[in-house]
Amino acid sequence: MNNIQNDQANPENVAPQKTGVLSLAIKEKVALYAAFMPFVTGGGLFIPTSKPYKIGDEVFMLLSLLDEPAKLKVVGRVVWISPVGQANRPQGIGVQFNPKDGGLEAKNKIEALLGGHLKSIRSTHTI
Repeated sequence: MNNIQNDQANPENVAPQKTGVLSLAIKEKVALYAAFMPFVTGGGLFIPTSKPYKIGDEVFMLLSLLDEPAKLKVVGRVVWISPVGQANRPQGIGVQFNPKDGGLEAKNKIEALLGGHLKSIRSTHTI
């Protein structure tokens, strides 16, 4: 398992890029479980995308989760990249939540929605 810590954000000391807004609507609990990355410090989500990103890039996410009416606004940074054709997993990025910019709220909301599913042994998009 890959445990990513906060201090590994930008190993090349290059200023992170701001890359716009990612909008993600997850309508089923199974899809939320597959996208959630609880092993990342502060929580995170896998976001399927073919847009090129680099480790450390900052992203702004608008998340719609299941039947929740309110969208969550979360800032995060890219900590994981799955290229196309990677072991039958979708192409995309793993984004670590910033706890000060909506990340703590998003992590708590996802954990509450998933409840007992967090202990499942089903594979996800990342592990």
